[in-house]
Amino acid sequence: MKFPKVQLALVQMRDAGSKTASIAAATTWIERAAAEGAQVICLQELFATCYPCQAEDHTMFDLAESIPGPTTDALAELARRLEVVIVCPMFEKRAAGVYHNTVAVLDADGTIAGIYRKMHIPDDPLYYEKFYFTPGDAGQPRASVGPDKPNGFNVISTRYAKLGVGICWDQWYPEAARLFALAGADILLYPTAIGWIDEEKEEFGAGQLDAWMTSMRAHAIANGIFVGAPNRVGIEGRVEFWGNSFIVSPRGEVIAKANSADDGIVTAECSLEEMDVVRTHWPFLRDRRVDAYSDLTRRFID
Repeated sequence: MKFPKVQLALVQMRDAGSKTASIAAATTWIERAAAEGAQVICLQELFATCYPCQAEDHTMFDLAESIPGPTTDALAELARRLEVVIVCPMFEKRAAGVYHNTVAVLDADGTIAGIYRKMHIPDDPLYYEKFYFTPGDAGQPRASVGPDKPNGFNVISTRYAKLGVGICWDQWYPEAARLFALAGADILLYPTAIGWIDEEKEEFGAGQLDAWMTSMRAHAIANGIFVGAPNRVGIEGRVEFWGNSFIVSPRGEVIAKANSADDGIVTAECSLEEMDVVRTHWPFLRDRRVDAYSDLTRRFID
């Protein structure tokens, strides 16, 4: 059954200091969101740990775990008890030497509805993710894709909605948002860990935050789809995570937003029927020239 209206909640948190404490804090926020009617609840990128990528430190690999594992087991039981979908971003150990920045989507019955592994991996000052994370796999035939066989920008079907879940750096790529939308997503989610580097905030901070929000608002407009982005808060090392978690309508309107400092939840009702209204008035998908886009698969046209 497809629900015509879905109550979406985003959890905005700071690092609680340990995996146990972070899971406990997330549980409290998830329970509160569910009590307020949330059906789909999305946590922030790498919610259960500190953001580990500010330095190339081999000891940080100890934070990773398998899927299923202790974190997904704990949240799966919570999802089953509350009958909510939980989007659980985590540091995944897939095999010896193969680690991913991953989301496990836990359905309302506690099963793993699907997995997404971050496709775009940044390497910037204090965001040294290429040291830690292998990009997600791509190129498998669609027929072979399932909860245990994630394939690129795969859409994950849950009790309440079809979710396209990217992770942080993925949110800057219109190609990824388009592929999620074309695969039938009802809602795009981008769990995030982004903030201001101490020496850059005064000069560039306002522009960086505006660009971050504008990029995802553009995805909502171009695809006629709801978008949600939960971000962390708090200072870790030299990074001040800027929060501002928000939900956007298919028209690009910000319909719910958090501040830059406080832990909390952001909620909004997503009317999936509204997508059809928007897409028939702004028929961007109808007017795509799919016969003319082959050069998008090239690195650069030269």
